[in-house]
Amino acid sequence: MYKDKKILAITLARGGSKSVPKKNIREIAGKPLIAYTIEQALQSKFIDDYIVSTDCEEIASVSNKFGAKTPFLRPKEFSTDEASSLSAIIHAIEFIENEKKIKYDFFLELMCTNPLKNKHDIDNVIKKAVSNNAESVIAVHKLDDHHPARIKKIVDDKIVDFCVEEPNEARRQDLRPLAYIRSGSIYCMRRDFIINKNKRYGGDDSRPYVLPPERAINIDTMNDFFLAETILADSQDA
Repeated sequence: MYKDKKILAITLARGGSKSVPKKNIREIAGKPLIAYTIEQALQSKFIDDYIVSTDCEEIASVSNKFGAKTPFLRPKEFSTDEASSLSAIIHAIEFIENEKKIKYDFFLELMCTNPLKNKHDIDNVIKKAVSNNAESVIAVHKLDDHHPARIKKIVDDKIVDFCVEEPNEARRQDLRPLAYIRSGSIYCMRRDFIINKNKRYGGDDSRPYVLPPERAINIDTMNDFFLAETILADSQDA
C-alpha cells in the first residue's frame, strides 16, 4: 500500500534563526543539528524523494555532505521572519514537481528542530496517513505538568484561568481529558489537503502520531539545545 504512493519529504532550514544563531547547522553531540533529521529521513522505507529547502549556501553545503539534496536556494520572499512554513513548503513542492514532471500523493515535513525522532517515527506517520487516507497526520506529545488547566493569565494583577478551569486541589493525574501539543517533528499531508485547502493540519481529518516523551523536543532556545545535546550524548554513551 505504502509503496504505491509517491511521497516527497522536505526539511525547511533557513539561515536566519534568531533564538539560536545558525541553529540548523550548529554542532550538537558531534554533528550538525540538521544531520540527525537527514540521516533518519534517508533510512525511511517509504520516502521517494527528500530535499532540504534553504536560503543559505552554508546550510546547503552541510546538508549535501550528509546526503540530502538541495536543488534550489529558497527565494527571499519565502525566507523572512514573516514568511510562513506553509508558503515555503508549497514553493518546494511546486519546484520539485515541475522539475520531475510528476505529482506526489503525500508530502512530509521533517523539522530539524527535533533531532530525537527516528526512522520508525517517520515511517509510522506515513503508514497512518496512507492507511487512513488522512488529510494530515502530525506528531504530538502529551502534556503533563503543563496541562491547560494549570496555565494562568494575569488580569488586573489577579491570577485567573487562561482557558480551562482548574479543579480545586487537582493532582496532575486528575486532569482530564489528556492534553497534547504539536511537536516540532513530523507533518504528513495528503496532496489535495495542502494544495487545495492550503493547510498543513487542522482539517476535518487531521490525526495524531504520539511521540514518546523521551523523543519529544522542539529546539527553540539554547536551553532546549542543551537538553537535546545531553539526551543525545547519553544515548550515544549507552
